[in-house]
Amino acid sequence: MGADELPKIAILDDYTSDSLKLADWAKLAPMFEPKVFNTNFGDHDVIINRLRDFEIICAMRERTPFPKYVLENLPKLKLLVTSGMRNASIDILAAEKMGVIVCGTHGSADATPELTWGLILACARNIASDGANLKRGGWQTQLGVELNGKTLGLLGLGKIGRRVAEFGRVFRMNVVAWSPNLTKSRCSDVGVKFVSKDSLFMESDFLSIHLVLGESTRNLVTGCLLSYMKPTAFLINTSRGPIVDEQAFIEVLKNRKIKGAAVDVYNIEPLPVFHPFRELDNLLMTPHSGYFTKETYKMFYSQMVENIQAWAKGRPMRVLSGNR
Repeated sequence: MGADELPKIAILDDYTSDSLKLADWAKLAPMFEPKVFNTNFGDHDVIINRLRDFEIICAMRERTPFPKYVLENLPKLKLLVTSGMRNASIDILAAEKMGVIVCGTHGSADATPELTWGLILACARNIASDGANLKRGGWQTQLGVELNGKTLGLLGLGKIGRRVAEFGRVFRMNVVAWSPNLTKSRCSDVGVKFVSKDSLFMESDFLSIHLVLGESTRNLVTGCLLSYMKPTAFLINTSRGPIVDEQAFIEVLKNRKIKGAAVDVYNIEPLPVFHPFRELDNLLMTPHSGYFTKETYKMFYSQMVENIQAWAKGRPMRVLSGNR
């Protein structure tokens, strides 16, 4: 493909306008300037209207959905590049049938575990509420808790879960784990105790979710499981919002059945302005910033450029398959 044939490229959901600063997009062609979109489109028909003239789309995680209906109405689309090597909002099988190549990128193994621990510490020591109270003229109002000797429960022990477990041992916590396919042997390999699903919720002082969202994990955390948690416990979710039954979660927090929670992920993103979460004083929230670091974004965007270069040469790389 010659330089004069380079297609139009859309870079989506770059809320902080950093995409062009963190990768050398000029490598694609001297005259080429990618189109950056700084807001989320939301509605499927809006996505189609805004992107119908683009042949390449660079998507940020699962911010913008690409189901079959949307893909079918993007007639010029040839390459869809997503950050990360998995994106549940893209119908990859439908893309393959239409001849659209879907590629991914790698990311940091540290960004999300680090945020997870920031949230755990913030819950344990009331960091957000104490800081806000201090600015209002207040002083000490509530006791925090120490992590040493507490039980850290991990719902999922994959790459991120294992890193969170490592931090837990540094804080001298008792680390336990469960997930649908987890084994005692795998837990033993990383120094974690395997427990049943019910025991995970009953025993944990801090329960942190680290599962991939799929049909088997959607709404896995039910109201019944939440009811097993200690009244002094905290739930942390930096994985995916729909893993937790949202309405049950809201009721548990409203009725103070647990001490509190911290979440970085939501069923609808960006979080609607009038969402009930915003009214809960025992819920700490961050705007899906687990992967939202300079280092991770530099990796994402640089590899997006590499993917486009490889595709233009007829040798696409990091191709995602709908059969994986």
